[in-house]
Amino acid sequence: MKIKKNEVKKFLSSWTNGVIEIGRAHEENRDFKGVAIDFLNQHYAFEEDDVMFKPTFTSIKLFRNDFEQALSYFIGGSFDEDRGFALKPWVKIELDQEPNIRLIYDCANVMGSLSFYPLNSQDYSKVVFTFILKKFSDNLKLILHHSSPVPISKL
Repeated sequence: MKIKKNEVKKFLSSWTNGVIEIGRAHEENRDFKGVAIDFLNQHYAFEEDDVMFKPTFTSIKLFRNDFEQALSYFIGGSFDEDRGFALKPWVKIELDQEPNIRLIYDCANVMGSLSFYPLNSQDYSKVVFTFILKKFSDNLKLILHHSSPVPISKL
């Protein structure tokens, strides 16, 4: 099941929109946990394969390699440092430039940077990421997600 670059770009758009939707559901007092569970099931291969996940803003529990730990990172819960990354809420997440994509049969290696813009603030967070996506039944899902914050230069 060969992957095409346009599929990777659609996945990235879906992933960023999904993170925003979790926060929107929280702000609107909707079932944000259900939205987050759907987001993880759609974008991460926890049901199909092993997943390696290094979230952006972690310093104690660095890796979240199972579904429950990943859910805790996005909406809070299992670990003291988890404040709910997706609950910020983010109003816009932009891909800063064309991502680096390398296609290898049923996997895609992707590197890039994203800018996360929170609601009611002019500040933003810049994050670099490495994703490895694998195709399962015509759906791309993450089997590796590594992301780190980048200090924003004030030059």
